[in-house]
Amino acid sequence: MAMRVTCDHPHYYTLTSAMTLSAGPTRPVGNWTAVVTEFVLLGFSLSREAELLFLVLLLPTFLLTLLGNLLFISTVLSCSRLHTPMYFFLCNLSILDIVFTSVISPKVLANLGSGDKTISFAGCIIQCYFYFSLGTVEFLLLTVMSYDRYAAICSPLRYTAIMRPPVCIETVVFSWVGGFLSVLFPTILISQLPFCGSNIINHFFCDGGPLLALACADTTAIELMDFMLSSMVILCCVVLTAYSSMYIILTIVRIPSASGRKKAFNTCASHLTIVIISSGITVCIFVTPSQKEYLEINKIPSALSSVMTPFLNPFIYTLRNDAVQGVLRDMCIRV
Repeated sequence: MAMRVTCDHPHYYTLTSAMTLSAGPTRPVGNWTAVVTEFVLLGFSLSREAELLFLVLLLPTFLLTLLGNLLFISTVLSCSRLHTPMYFFLCNLSILDIVFTSVISPKVLANLGSGDKTISFAGCIIQCYFYFSLGTVEFLLLTVMSYDRYAAICSPLRYTAIMRPPVCIETVVFSWVGGFLSVLFPTILISQLPFCGSNIINHFFCDGGPLLALACADTTAIELMDFMLSSMVILCCVVLTAYSSMYIILTIVRIPSASGRKKAFNTCASHLTIVIISSGITVCIFVTPSQKEYLEINKIPSALSSVMTPFLNPFIYTLRNDAVQGVLRDMCIRV
């Protein structure tokens, strides 16, 4: 028979008889066992009025993110001349942005609106897994897109042979599967950790660092594994992207005509913008040897990566892309 115990927060933990089989991380307390059934997301240190203001700002941003990415996908699907490898990758990036922001924003909106900042243990682990796996997918996908632009600018005559449909599909599948598998084992280890004491997560979502800070066991090995995996993925992707970008820039500079240089630059400018934004934010979040010491600092880039980047991506690709603008103008004229 379970009973509720109130400590620092009304959603602290649940006590069950030690003779009762219970799921989830536990610790013994005399003849009882403390079971963490939910966490409390502390979020930003804001007054209730400031939280409601943040809600008013976040809700339209979330809706515009969904609308902008869905509009971009529908535009590409409706126009045959946009059925090229570059727009195939961009559609996958838009799908990724929709899923990525949907992992974080709805729960944040619900917490801000209701004032109840709790999240179940299972929901917390799932949110943590999808946040990091989708972040890894984004880096892999941006690296593939960099190679696509490299092939288009540096080897235009061989581009169709290099970026054949099977190659495009295989690289996209690798990005999605690789991202989800790379985070699976560390997430399983985190889910098996014993949690006791406070269950208040010092973040606005279930981030790995604040979650590990609540564990009652030594998390050094898991933190080191997270650091090595994130560093390896990020650094490899950044190096490959930088290599491709360097050759792209050198090739564009050598184009004799000004119109040719402008056209080639417009093709790659939006992609380079997104890469710089994503790389800068992600490096601030993930490549941190001791995450527990930087919980407050990491809230800002985490908010930018989960809310602002998915919001900006479709607008950046549309505003810097003459082909998409032309299709949108044609659609408006037909309407």
